[in-house]
Amino acid sequence: MTALAVASLALVATSCKPGDKDKDAAKAPEAAEAGKPGDALKIPGLATEKQQASYMIGLDIAKTLETVKDDIDLATINKAMKTALEGGKPLMDEAQTAQVREAFAAKIQAKRIAEMMAAAKKNLTEGETFLAANGKKPDVKTTASGLQYQVITEGKGAKPAATDNVRVHYKGTLLNGTEFDSSYTRGEPAEFMLQQVVPGWQEGIALMPVGSKYKFWIPSKLGYGEQGTPGGPIGPNATLVFEVELLDIAKGGAGQAQGPGAPQAGGDHAAH
Repeated sequence: MTALAVASLALVATSCKPGDKDKDAAKAPEAAEAGKPGDALKIPGLATEKQQASYMIGLDIAKTLETVKDDIDLATINKAMKTALEGGKPLMDEAQTAQVREAFAAKIQAKRIAEMMAAAKKNLTEGETFLAANGKKPDVKTTASGLQYQVITEGKGAKPAATDNVRVHYKGTLLNGTEFDSSYTRGEPAEFMLQQVVPGWQEGIALMPVGSKYKFWIPSKLGYGEQGTPGGPIGPNATLVFEVELLDIAKGGAGQAQGPGAPQAGGDHAAH
């Protein structure tokens, strides 16, 4: 059984330990008003508590299998689970099970690598094509590194140094317009040390006087590179688009490293 399904069952089991009922009642008496233990919710198609619990576990298992759904046969999974839960004899012994597991893991890994390589090639080509056309626009400037930027509002304050902490509002999107991070959405600016962010941000923000708003187009080599954000929204070799407002500079300090491009090995998904 999958880890998530086991966790679901563990949660049920631990909630039934002797003494827990009294503790829960003492901590949260209002829980008793929501329904007695064992009462089934009114869910169409799932009349009993047993059906509802079973369906919940099925949903949990399905979530863990989502990434391999095209490589598995649901009927065979159900057959194996039925055999195991009823104490029947499995069609595979332990040695065969281990051999199949190893082969399946290798197959999935190879498939993921192939998908990543294909996405990297596609993203790189699309990014290069876009930047070549974008760089010809009269209001877009391209630096020696390949960073492109547009001045939306030019401030009159100081420009930050690499050792400064900066406070910014920003929105990050992919070339297709998909938003992957935004301080506006979170409702508060981000603060970080400039030298901790990805090269495109280091170079771009250093160009901005406080009070400015710029738009950046960051090629993958100045952003998250060939890896992107594994498991995250930024694919390999992705070109990124940011709108950034430089609100303030705080000299020195360690920085919070919570903005886009904070150290490659940590932070939020828009901050590695």
